[in-house]
Amino acid sequence: IKIQTPNEWIQEVMEDNKGGEERPKWNNKAEYLLTCIGFAVGLGNVWRFPYLCQIYGGGAFLIPYLIALVFQGLPLLYLELAIGQRLRMGSIGVWNSISPYLGGVASMVVSFCVCLFYNTIVAWVLWYLFNSFQEPLPWSQCPLNHNNTGYVEECLESTPVNYFWYRHTLNITPNMETSGSLQWWMVVSLATAWCIVYVCFIRGIETIGKAVYVTATFPYLVLTIFLVRALTLPGASEGLIYLFTPDVSPMCVCLSVCLSVCACVCVSVRPKMKLSEFRMFRY
Repeated sequence: IKIQTPNEWIQEVMEDNKGGEERPKWNNKAEYLLTCIGFAVGLGNVWRFPYLCQIYGGGAFLIPYLIALVFQGLPLLYLELAIGQRLRMGSIGVWNSISPYLGGVASMVVSFCVCLFYNTIVAWVLWYLFNSFQEPLPWSQCPLNHNNTGYVEECLESTPVNYFWYRHTLNITPNMETSGSLQWWMVVSLATAWCIVYVCFIRGIETIGKAVYVTATFPYLVLTIFLVRALTLPGASEGLIYLFTPDVSPMCVCLSVCLSVCACVCVSVRPKMKLSEFRMFRY
């Protein structure tokens, strides 16, 4: 049995793929860095992390989170980036080279499901964006009934925001047994979301590298605006004190939740193996 060192195995794999087509490369490091940041930061970072931090010990949540991040999240992230940049074969090709039983198909399926999830949310965002060009906003007050003698009773029993979401946006059915029809406004919004994705990927990393200058930086600009606005609200200081005051009682639960969060982060960076293959490897 011939035993190969890791360097010998990698060199053999790369020699087998030398005859293939030359891979395109990122124009500069900024495009590659912004693309990786755009893939790493998602709704879980913006919405779920503050929620978990608040219910699982406040400032105490950061202790196991940082430990799991240093010893689990960052090493796996570096491993995926290094493998992708060294072999330059894509996620499926990399896993086939490591072991034919791994295949890499599972990571592709996960990425596809994530695309479906995020594009649905983008469709909702586009729908609300289209409706925001109105005065007053349609979710700021209840609509009038058919006789214009009062407001819709269903809206009065709830709130204008919930009514617009469940009735105008989703138009949900009374129960799960009743199957509703397609809502044309959501179909158009979803098709627009997929068209935006297609335009960003139409020429590979050449268009992706240009799109990330907006898609990766604009969310941070919006978050900064929200942060400044939140800090100016009454009671902001009391909320920050409550959020970051350590409570060590739920530390065990916090540790398990933190590990699951880091595992989700590791799964979400699967496309980075594909992105890193477009960086030149220096021998």
